[in-house]
Amino acid sequence: MAKAKTPEYTKFENVFKDKLVAQLLENAQKYNLPKEQLDWFKKVLEVNTMGGKCNRGMSVPDTVSLLLGKELDEEQYFMSATLGWMIELLQAFFLVSDDIMDGSITRRDQPCWYRQPGVGMIAINDAFLLESAIYLLLKQHFKTHPAYIDLVELFHEVTFQTELGQLCDLLTAPEDNVNLDNFSMEKYSYIVIYKTAYYSFYLPIAIALHYLNIATPKNLKQAHDILIPMGEYFQVQDDFLDCFGTYEQIGKHGTDIMDNKCSWIVNQALNKATPEQRQILEKHYGRKNKDDEAVVKKLFDDMKLKEHYQEYEEKRVGEIRQMIANIDTSEGVSSAIFEAFLAKIYKRSK
Repeated sequence: MAKAKTPEYTKFENVFKDKLVAQLLENAQKYNLPKEQLDWFKKVLEVNTMGGKCNRGMSVPDTVSLLLGKELDEEQYFMSATLGWMIELLQAFFLVSDDIMDGSITRRDQPCWYRQPGVGMIAINDAFLLESAIYLLLKQHFKTHPAYIDLVELFHEVTFQTELGQLCDLLTAPEDNVNLDNFSMEKYSYIVIYKTAYYSFYLPIAIALHYLNIATPKNLKQAHDILIPMGEYFQVQDDFLDCFGTYEQIGKHGTDIMDNKCSWIVNQALNKATPEQRQILEKHYGRKNKDDEAVVKKLFDDMKLKEHYQEYEEKRVGEIRQMIANIDTSEGVSSAIFEAFLAKIYKRSK
């Protein structure tokens, strides 16, 4: 069942639906794109970019408002929300590509884009279109902004970082070759920091600082040093929910065990396992059937990994809160922006 939209979500969504989609289509029309292909581009944008939680994108206007200490006027909201939608376009680009690479079935309760009628491998080109849309909007709205090149370079850098994380993930845990010797917490940490933390946590705050033209090496480093560990904690939560969350909670059936994912859960299990438990993991982890998955889940229960996660969560959140309390506010950042991020994810159940 679809979740009711908040007024804030609707306001953010309308920026894309009512303005940015039309602007992107106008850009395509400059090159005389035929109507059939123009309609396809519109569908690519709407189906793949809209419909998610939009937490990353909405964080940009929220952060700008917190940094300014006031509600945003119409122009400030539109410009910061437009930057937020660029993160959502980046997310759409990653998800369309990721679903093809993982052979995923559903995304947001619908068939993955590449599995929709008539799409197939055209989805690869569609992913490129979603990425290109970021730079079309950046040029259209921020060409004269003092931080224009900083914003362009930031998107390029974070895209590259995310792709490095994906590369490490794909080579560490290929679905068709289960080898638990490949797994380690060091590799796991690299994957989640580069594949998730940079674009999901650091990017929205860095964008807000650049938009307000107050970014400095020091406040960007402060943001980085808090947000990257926060992003790592977020992915650990995601792994926990994939294994222990219900369909009603997370809107999908978790597949990490069957997909041979190098998750936090399996790495903790490998660290704790007796030789007999290791044998069970070797035999049943990464196998594409529910019976093997059930054996692994029972093993995780026997190893009390739920309780282990709860201990980890309290310890990690305590450390992050301490980092937030120690920031230097003279550099234009406020603890409120980091507290707002943490509040959104602490003890989340979806």
